[in-house]
Amino acid sequence: MSLRSERVGEQLKKELSEIINQKLKNPNIGFVTVTEVEVTGDLSIASVYITVLGEERDRKKSLEALEKSKGFMKSEIAKRMDLRIVPELKFVYDESVDYGNKIERMIAELNKDK
Repeated sequence: MSLRSERVGEQLKKELSEIINQKLKNPNIGFVTVTEVEVTGDLSIASVYITVLGEERDRKKSLEALEKSKGFMKSEIAKRMDLRIVPELKFVYDESVDYGNKIERMIAELNKDK
């Protein structure tokens, strides 16, 4: 990954977090956290990794609502960032937080048994 795509990814993460949590008015979007944004070298695609507080159905509803709001988010990014082409947004659920929580629970269980 190039330095430019890393910088654009970091800026996108900041802007998308703000847009999702302050600008989107969709009631189906739960408490969403943008954990990472990876941008391709040509800046055409941005993979936006998110976590959602709640159950599996909350996650699905939030992902669907975010997919439907892509156009609005891209127009907001175009206003906020100086990019010739705004990357296509691809939302991906970040499993790493769940995995970390699972490991933490397992360790707590092991320590409890001692």
